[in-house]
Amino acid sequence: MKQYTYKPKGVCSTQIDYELDDDGKIYNLRFTGGCNGNLKAIGRLLEGTDAKRAADILRGNECRGRGTSCADQLALAIDEALQA
Repeated sequence: MKQYTYKPKGVCSTQIDYELDDDGKIYNLRFTGGCNGNLKAIGRLLEGTDAKRAADILRGNECRGRGTSCADQLALAIDEALQA
């Protein structure tokens, strides 16, 4: 598995850490900062999920009129990792 760290922009969380296996599935997703309970739930829901599918679902989700959210920032992080 390969580990990734992403610094989100425009949201309360300050860091997103996760791993992708060789099949492109997400594991050990952790957010630093942000809405603790909600972000832990996202991590649990996405455990073992196909990363591209997860990004497609989360992309464009907004929080408080910011034009982005922690979930949207995760989608950007995944997109970046999959293009590498």
